[in-house]
Amino acid sequence: MPSLQVAPAPARRRVRIGRVVAGLCLPLCLLVACARPGVDQLAPDPADRTAAPPAPATAAPPAALAARSTPLPDPSSAPAPSTVPTTPALAAEDVLAGLTRREVPPDGAGNLAVVPGSTPAPGPGPARTLSVAVEAGLPVDAEEFASFVMTTLNDPRGWGAGGALSFARTDGESAIHLVLATPGTTNRLCAPLDTAGEVSCRNQEMVVLNFRRWVEATPEYAGNPTGYRQYLVNHEVGHALGHAHETCPGPGLPAPVMQQQTLGLQGCTQNSWPHP
Repeated sequence: MPSLQVAPAPARRRVRIGRVVAGLCLPLCLLVACARPGVDQLAPDPADRTAAPPAPATAAPPAALAARSTPLPDPSSAPAPSTVPTTPALAAEDVLAGLTRREVPPDGAGNLAVVPGSTPAPGPGPARTLSVAVEAGLPVDAEEFASFVMTTLNDPRGWGAGGALSFARTDGESAIHLVLATPGTTNRLCAPLDTAGEVSCRNQEMVVLNFRRWVEATPEYAGNPTGYRQYLVNHEVGHALGHAHETCPGPGLPAPVMQQQTLGLQGCTQNSWPHP
């Protein structure tokens, strides 16, 4: 029986197998090479146990930052505290008129705040309703100011002497609107009358008291600011009641309340009341 002989593989078949092996090796090598970190992706070698991991970043407490950035002053070299000027104490008559400071802002935004609440008329006779407003920003206790106004108007020496008339304050609709305003706002509310930032006025149903006059009064009333403020309320409300200006009746006589006493007494003496 003839023996079986295995013939050697042709050469070109060996070449083909070699190409297949080489084709499998190339993607594998590329895969290994791509897994290695590049220059901008450096990472610690896990086998290198001598490299310490970076310490986690912690935020310094604000107090520690302040201590490092600002050295603490040496108490022995600290300068003496400076003297801070204080606001002069108000006179009792200024507090009575509602002032909290004697500063006079030259102008304001014109925001008029009606003093809330009401005050009934004290007498049985006919009552005239009146609202009181203070321009926002004035150094004034509005309640105290309103109380001063109403006490003045309902004084027995006032327009309602003998029970002929009394005044009731309201924060709603009223016959007279009395306003305390800065000089600049007074100018605008009194127009077309020119108050020059110095005097007060009555314009229609509005009575406008100039805050400059409320604080400073006039030279002839310098020693009697309460008397001047009472005169100012009675004079301007007198216009709202229909009374016109009067003149000094003679040297040494009391000035009529409707005399323009703000512009000078003209030889008369001070008088704040319609029926002194």
